[in-house]
Amino acid sequence: MLDDLDDIHPLFHGAPSTTEFKKLRKRIIRNVREAIEQYGMVERGAKWLVCLSGGKDSYTMLAALYELKWRGMLPVELVACNLDQGQPGFPATVLPEFLEKMQVPHRIEYQDTYSIVMDKVPAGRTFCALCSRLRRGNLYRIAREEGCTAVVLGHHRDDILETFFMNLFHGGRLATMPPKLVNEEGDLFLYRPLAHVAEDDCEKFSRAMNYPIIPCDLCGSQDGLQRQQVKQILDGWEKNSPGRRQVMFKALTNIRPSHMLDPKLFDFLGLSLKDGEDVGTNAENSTEIPKLR
Repeated sequence: MLDDLDDIHPLFHGAPSTTEFKKLRKRIIRNVREAIEQYGMVERGAKWLVCLSGGKDSYTMLAALYELKWRGMLPVELVACNLDQGQPGFPATVLPEFLEKMQVPHRIEYQDTYSIVMDKVPAGRTFCALCSRLRRGNLYRIAREEGCTAVVLGHHRDDILETFFMNLFHGGRLATMPPKLVNEEGDLFLYRPLAHVAEDDCEKFSRAMNYPIIPCDLCGSQDGLQRQQVKQILDGWEKNSPGRRQVMFKALTNIRPSHMLDPKLFDFLGLSLKDGEDVGTNAENSTEIPKLR
């Protein structure tokens, strides 16, 4: 389907005509559409605040959402938003000029959270937690001011996997970034439509489209971050066993509570043998999920 049409939005002007890029574009659009449908993100007539950092992921997300909207598959209003957090040397004109050229409705907000982070975070500690909280609070405020029902973030499949392993290794829990979430106040959704999209695909797509990538000099300036360490581990696994990341991601969508150890998710205390049934001596190795009486 995607190969049958020429560029359909300014965001795709100048797109490579190679078969390889067409397959990449089709795969990204398909993955985004699957995530939107699988997690029930669409409310007809809704308005989304699409958060644009200037990184490869958010550019890819913006383009994918606009393609789906252009094709009538995403019946929501989109407004792009960049939160300029006051980082020294941030090229403040890049995103406004890009969004104007691409005919994308947008809002640019300046809030100097950089100075707050640098002042509050002790030497040797990571900036990410406080920076993220300040950014998220401002984005929620902007969404309310713009009349949006959802804040849309560009976290991809690899971000979700890395967060899972960070929680596993350092937090002692099985948890990650959900594709769909309601904020604490209960008045906004938070969506991650790139949940099924690989980071490598975002990189290839944004580079092929020659989007003006803006690096994050705040987080990127720190060494030894837990996320970087986890990423290196996953890179090693992927190198030794290509496709490992996708298998692990699939596991996050295929959870069996009865085969885990959390009594809040499965009633182990109420579990009993069915009357008259010989479950055998190898029940613990069975892949069947036991039934409750």
